[in-house]
Amino acid sequence: MDREFLIDLFADFGPVTIRKMFSGYGISADGINFALALRAGLFFRADEVTIPDFAAEGSKPFQYSTRAKTVLVNSYWELPARLFDDSEELAQWARAALAAAQRAKVKKRPKGKKAVVKKTPAKKTVKKRAAKKAVRRVGKATRPP
Repeated sequence: MDREFLIDLFADFGPVTIRKMFSGYGISADGINFALALRAGLFFRADEVTIPDFAAEGSKPFQYSTRAKTVLVNSYWELPARLFDDSEELAQWARAALAAAQRAKVKKRPKGKKAVVKKTPAKKTVKKRAAKKAVRRVGKATRPP
């Protein structure tokens, strides 16, 4: 799939940003990536809300092979082939994928930074450090030049 084809494909959905990613393109709207166009096909972001729709169409999650194993990426599912010919319904699926990506972003939002609590060393530790420093100072003073 080339960039122009993807722009035409998402015309009914609205403006999208298409960036080179891996061996294809990442497709985003409102700064949120919701689709991948790769050699293997077009994959939309999915979650527990939308996965049943993909499964009902006979779609499968994105997967790739490494030297050691095949990795299944359950968060991106292949777009049903019939939607390439129905731009209005494709736009509905794209909106659902964008919503899934937004839900995932909310889940991953970092929690506020925890306050750093500075521990004060115990009195014994402070005394041991002071004693070690004193020994070092004395050792330096008694060494011959």
